[in-house]
Amino acid sequence: MLFKLDDVEQLTRNDIRKMYSDYVNPGLVSMMGLLDFDKYFVKAQGCYVWDSEGNKYIDFLGAYGALNLGHNPPEVLQALQKVCKKPNLLQASISTYAAVLGHNLSQIIPKGLKNCFFGNSGAEAVEGALKAARIATGKTKIISCEGSFHGKTFGALSATGRKKYQNPFEPLVPGFEKVPYDDLEALEEKLKAKDVAAFIVEPIQGEGGIIVPKQGYLKGAKELCSKYEALLIADEIQTGFGRTGKMFASDDVSPDIMCIAKSLGGGVMPIGAFICTADVWDKAFGGMEKCLLHTSTFGGNTMACAAGIAAINTIIEKNLPEKAAEMGKYMLDGLKTLKDQYKIIKDVRGKGLMIGIEFETAEKSLLNRVTGGAVNKFYSEFTGSMVAGELLNNHHIITAYTLNNPNVIRIEPPLIISKEDIDIMLNALEDILKKNKGLFKLTLSTVKNVTGSLFSK
Repeated sequence: MLFKLDDVEQLTRNDIRKMYSDYVNPGLVSMMGLLDFDKYFVKAQGCYVWDSEGNKYIDFLGAYGALNLGHNPPEVLQALQKVCKKPNLLQASISTYAAVLGHNLSQIIPKGLKNCFFGNSGAEAVEGALKAARIATGKTKIISCEGSFHGKTFGALSATGRKKYQNPFEPLVPGFEKVPYDDLEALEEKLKAKDVAAFIVEPIQGEGGIIVPKQGYLKGAKELCSKYEALLIADEIQTGFGRTGKMFASDDVSPDIMCIAKSLGGGVMPIGAFICTADVWDKAFGGMEKCLLHTSTFGGNTMACAAGIAAINTIIEKNLPEKAAEMGKYMLDGLKTLKDQYKIIKDVRGKGLMIGIEFETAEKSLLNRVTGGAVNKFYSEFTGSMVAGELLNNHHIITAYTLNNPNVIRIEPPLIISKEDIDIMLNALEDILKKNKGLFKLTLSTVKNVTGSLFSK
């Protein structure tokens, strides 16, 4: 039996669970189901989504920074309607819409960047950037940071800074080395031999726990790379297009290569890109002999590029970088007030609407000492998910923890978020902290939610 699109609307939540478990990823179904994160969402618009039971949720996760314009932005959907009868994939020609998107990007990207390669995801953008760095410099060594996240394909994974994701797939791509984030001295030590092709870095570490470096870190990294003849790759996949209060977090640095993706597609189409200076591009892919060394079948397709054109224009017309700075300050101020009142909050940090809330662990507790550290290990891995579960199930607010630091809740709503919705989130978090003073009470509340979820299925 083959389902048709009209049949999908008739499927129940349990139907979806079973099919996903049978034919996609059974482990993910089990994991999402534990905290009732497998709700059946049926409608989305702007900052809101609705489940099959009619409940409305505020999305403070924003698909990890992919929904800067919110869900289903009309400007992007209208753009897709305008091009839906155009050739979408036609390798016998050059793409009109890729040309225009490349031009538009040139008007907003950091100074010095010029040539674009369009792919389909952030990981693909990173892969291309790494290849470009190696061929342009003739060197093979790549430096990245501990705690970083650049993707899970082999090259991107080799640069990613968490062993949990790397160990099962070793040996990884050779030639990758790590340095501590926000440590220029350690970076200089790695660069001194002048055998490094590139240093790839996030302007703010996302999955590392929303880690904001000291003022001048990126500028210092660029100066060191120039001094020791290495390229600087800025991974702006999560920070780009207004997220941090500027169009790009590396605007003042002028990297040699920049990776973008996520919100470039307006939250509708998958698209990513790496962008090089003219000099890097010419050395890597210049001329007819090298212009096809790196290609992608769906890269630069009409619909994805049309979405990108519409997304960029909408972000600028609505002045969303400035709004992200304003709303981010408002949210950070509110979160810092909560931090002063509740000891369970260890830190709040971020820029614009890329914010992390880090929770205390049980490291110093008597129970943790008695159990040989087992209690602290539990809370270090699950405190973020417990708070996210409380926000989702009891307050209809969508968040998640960061992959490399599960003790941190990430706040990355659409850049169109209102103060009213921010107040709802702040009040919900305060309600959770009031009712669950201490990690033990939070655990009991989570166990109650898990038990209820299991018995309802």
